[in-house]
Amino acid sequence: MRRISLKEILGKNTYPGRGIILGKSADGRHAVAAYFIMGRSENSRNRIFVEDGEGIRTQAYDPSKMTDPSLIIYAPVRVLGNKTIITNGDQTDTIYEQMDKQQTFEQALRTREFEPDAPNYTPRISGILHLENGSCNYAMSILKSNHGDASSCLRYTFAYEKPRAGEGRFLHTYMGDGNPLPSYEGEPAWIELDGDIDSFTRMIWENLNEENKVSLFVRYIDIQTGAYESRIVNVNQ
Repeated sequence: MRRISLKEILGKNTYPGRGIILGKSADGRHAVAAYFIMGRSENSRNRIFVEDGEGIRTQAYDPSKMTDPSLIIYAPVRVLGNKTIITNGDQTDTIYEQMDKQQTFEQALRTREFEPDAPNYTPRISGILHLENGSCNYAMSILKSNHGDASSCLRYTFAYEKPRAGEGRFLHTYMGDGNPLPSYEGEPAWIELDGDIDSFTRMIWENLNEENKVSLFVRYIDIQTGAYESRIVNVNQ
């Protein structure tokens, strides 16, 4: 696997769907986390990210146009002590609640499967970023149907210990547009991370497909202190 620029990946894919990025900043001082959502339908596009405690949640931009909130209204980001949890669905709550009971990231996700949105069976993608004793590590997971077979769930977890500065991983739901939408394949992409929080946020937002992008969240966390700063960008302002 070669390291590739996130700009290049996003520029080649009109519909990566929902995406999670985790890694370490080029200066080695910050753990980096990002999450974006895209949409093709009016219902999916009718959303914004809003702050919710230390995390965020999705919210209808125009409540009168919301038709089905079941798979699009959720908390993508929650914080449990020194752990930041990011997912593309309500499994954020599952991970938070089970880890609060001393279960592991993998054990929590054993209770979940891909989304029941036939024929796409959208993968559930999840990430967890852990800071401790001046260092960080992270893990990512994808739960997907067995090539469209709803009776079989494929489970993959990828763990990254002692990540190197200027590197990250990118996991998203779809390989591209289509009908049905093709689920992500392979390991999370190995990407370069550079710039400060504002330049990184701007780079992602400018390279997401203009027609389909909906919202973006980016957080830089000081590895030594745990202090963080975040950015939220919404098409619907």
